[in-house]
Amino acid sequence: MKVSTQCCIVGGGPAGVMLGLLLAKAGVDVTVLEKHADFLRDFRGDTIHPSTLEVMAQLGILDEFLARPHQRVTTLAGKVGETTVTVADFSRLPTQCKFLAFMPQWDFLDFLTGRAKAYPTFHLVLQARAEELLTTGGRVSGVRARTPSGALEIHAPLTIGADGRDSVVRRRAGLELHEIGAPMDVLWLRLTKRADDPVETFGFVRDGRILALIDRGAYWQAAYVIPKGSFESLRARGIEALHEALRKTVPFLSDRVGEIASWDDVKLLTVRLNRLRRWYSPGVLCIGDAAHAMSPIGGVGINLAIQDAIAASNLLAAPLRSGTVRERDLRDVQRRREFPARMTQAVQLLIQRQIIGRLLSGERAPILALLPRVARFVPFLPRIPGYLVGLGFRPERVALESAARG
Repeated sequence: MKVSTQCCIVGGGPAGVMLGLLLAKAGVDVTVLEKHADFLRDFRGDTIHPSTLEVMAQLGILDEFLARPHQRVTTLAGKVGETTVTVADFSRLPTQCKFLAFMPQWDFLDFLTGRAKAYPTFHLVLQARAEELLTTGGRVSGVRARTPSGALEIHAPLTIGADGRDSVVRRRAGLELHEIGAPMDVLWLRLTKRADDPVETFGFVRDGRILALIDRGAYWQAAYVIPKGSFESLRARGIEALHEALRKTVPFLSDRVGEIASWDDVKLLTVRLNRLRRWYSPGVLCIGDAAHAMSPIGGVGINLAIQDAIAASNLLAAPLRSGTVRERDLRDVQRRREFPARMTQAVQLLIQRQIIGRLLSGERAPILALLPRVARFVPFLPRIPGYLVGLGFRPERVALESAARG
């Protein structure tokens, strides 16, 4: 089966779906390919940043979005030993929503696709696994995908790789990836949330162990940080070793760690920090994790991906409508978004080297030890990470043309 469209987006994650919505709203015929049958997969990032909520407001759909179940956080705090320190404060941001919203990613994506389907130029194809790039005259001209019904060819002047850190589009396009490295991996798991649990603390650091808790209403989504490549050795010690580590790190969870009955209840996230040297070649462009995989520090990967989508829509909607997408148009997207990606990764790299890596290797982290004392004398300090996490280094606005259409 062969289909023609103006833009083919591979990947139905936050970047791909947001870009599909914005392009369809701007009058571009767009097809989004998602390899799964739905969005219902656990242990995905579910942080909706103030910058994304601001986009919702620009599109006139904020109130409808916030009517869906979610949790709001105006500050993020960390507990270092017995000392609680406010790490990020979002209450002073120059945005309508001065908070992080936590919502399961499948709800977020369902909402966006529901809005996108209101536009006749938006097409979502589920269970379509991209396998090869089509080329014509040395230029990418679409995608060949595998579906339950057989092969599907999507012919398009522009193919967008929004298919994550293991991007097929990136690999097939032969784009060069620069690995920066990370000293850690993360174990995702869930534990029951009780009514009397403390809610003001997000991260816990104790005796070289690190755990983050995300409030999902009825349960905690927990991220337990382990040294890079140490999962198999931990697993060999048995699930009881993980139980004991959780008890020592966050004592109030002691009565429920048994809910992690086996390693089947644990999801390993292999942390990668990397970026493409060049995000594009004729007829193809990568955005989001496909262009720059982020560490989970600050939960900013989704924010960066959505900001990439907004910039790509702003810069490419008109060329796509006219059928004249040039290589320099794709270069403009990278030029617009490479700076915030590089700066965010630089901050993450600093935190990895000076705090997380040192803690996991049993060393002292002087910056972490100083943080409680500095916080007492500089009470406004948390506003800085609040801005960087909540908005990023270069927050994008939806182009007036796209915001006005529809």
